[in-house]
Amino acid sequence: MNDTPQLGDGPRLSVVVPVRNEAGNIAPLVAEIAAACAGLAFELIYVDDGSTDGTPAALAAARAGRPWLRVLRHARSGGQSAAVRSGVLAARGDTVATLDGDGQNDPAFIPILLAALDAAGPGTGLAQGQRRGRRDGRFKMLQSRIANGVRGRILKDSTRDTGCGLKVFRRAVYLRLPYFDALHRFMPALVAREGFSVVHRDVVDRPRLTGVSNYGLFDRLWVGLLDLAGVWWLIRRKRADPRPAEIAIPAPAPADQDVGC
Repeated sequence: MNDTPQLGDGPRLSVVVPVRNEAGNIAPLVAEIAAACAGLAFELIYVDDGSTDGTPAALAAARAGRPWLRVLRHARSGGQSAAVRSGVLAARGDTVATLDGDGQNDPAFIPILLAALDAAGPGTGLAQGQRRGRRDGRFKMLQSRIANGVRGRILKDSTRDTGCGLKVFRRAVYLRLPYFDALHRFMPALVAREGFSVVHRDVVDRPRLTGVSNYGLFDRLWVGLLDLAGVWWLIRRKRADPRPAEIAIPAPAPADQDVGC
């Protein structure tokens, strides 16, 4: 079933979804993304981060009749940031949207974030979703609250919830960011480091459709502070952009013009 408009000369928006062992969530989320982005020239890129369940088969089934759905697969799991990076590198659109593959992020907010980015102009590099009505367990929410509070005080990124997977950003801006594991959790601060502003929109969190979480808990517990220190160091070491300009080659003098001393 081809349930979206034709792409014409190419997609304007690339929607990137990292997944690992999310077989039961593939079909319903693909349908929701198609409905949310109807009317947009878009492509959907799923990045299978080394799944060991039925995710590859579910993705193969979802591709039937959907030429705008592309699938990348990691031979082994590299983590969520690696999966997002693979999708962005493969993206054909100038603008990229990301969301988690478990169904907790509602694709209906993609057009809202895209409109916010467009309205803010080219000096804005990221439209960041911020979750309301979190559906995670109390312990996970407490960790997130503490992590976001510490991060905000140190990085001063003016973002309440950087862990939200719903983001819309300019691909060229993302490609300027230093890559490291957990990059996706620090994008507002790093986008600002490159001289671009960030806009925020509240989004509604939903219960996971099926399965259990595959990303986030271990990283947040054990390497969050190390990542935070690294990002703080990167921001401190940033120097002003020298704004290089290429010097044009002078036009050759006419053949009959005297160029002697």
